Amino acid sequence: MDNNASSHNSSHNSSLGPSLDSCFVSTPSSSIFVAFTVTNLLLLLPLAVLILALGFRRWLKGRGSVAAANPLDIFTYHMVAMEMIGICGSVACCCGTFFRHQQAIGLGCNMFAIISCVKMFFHVLTCVERYLAVVHPISYLSLSKSAGVMIRNVGIGFVWLLLSGLLTLRFVLTQNFNMILFFCNLISSLIVVSFCSLSVLRVLIRPGPGEGGGSKGNADQSKHRAFVTITAITAVLLLRFAGNLVCQSLALAAALSRSVGCAVQVSGVWFCLPSSYVLPLLFLHRSGKHPCCKGNTESG
Repeated sequence: MDNNASSHNSSHNSSLGPSLDSCFVSTPSSSIFVAFTVTNLLLLLPLAVLILALGFRRWLKGRGSVAAANPLDIFTYHMVAMEMIGICGSVACCCGTFFRHQQAIGLGCNMFAIISCVKMFFHVLTCVERYLAVVHPISYLSLSKSAGVMIRNVGIGFVWLLLSGLLTLRFVLTQNFNMILFFCNLISSLIVVSFCSLSVLRVLIRPGPGEGGGSKGNADQSKHRAFVTITAITAVLLLRFAGNLVCQSLALAAALSRSVGCAVQVSGVWFCLPSSYVLPLLFLHRSGKHPCCKGNTESG
């Protein structure tokens, strides 16, 4: 009877697909993830350090005041800080794979996976902020600086608190819920950013009253920049969703061996790269630091 139960559980687990951390015993899977980690170390880590350095310089010039800071920049600072923690997790996972240390693999892989899920909320906060600025400009401008900063800080604090809670929950529970969490967060984020994108597009197509004269051009330009920002975020999240959905579906295919299924599943991390770069690149665009964007910076 115990053998039957064990066989049933094994069959059930295999139907859900292998957990990500268990895939690193396979050489192809670990090689794919190591290549992904090296790419992040060479490209994303320097970009994150540059953005945090620029933010620190601005903070010093503003004498520590964050009230006048662009909310989009604040969201970017926090996201790249979270990205750096995620990179540390992926490095720990690679080191655990190299030294055959299963606990390091589990710790690093789960840290990377959960951060990869939670950081999407900074994309959502960015889109919601642009949505409010364009669709509800009167309410947005009526907020005092202190009230706006407080609301923004509550949102940011919630994201970090959620990250802490999910990390704790993951290491307390034995069941692997990373993939379920990933797709739930991704779908909910896509719904919100798509709504923001369509709402801003509607306002862009149908300008509201009181936008005549010389202010109309500036207003339309601001709305256009907001639409481009939200559309870019929507596009990378859609790519992430579609790519990971295909990889996960192929990994669950009965025709594939466990090793090949793991390699396909781990390959899904590459579809996460664009979503990691979109906010940093938009930040450089606004700051005029991107070589392709000089002379066309965004102030708001």
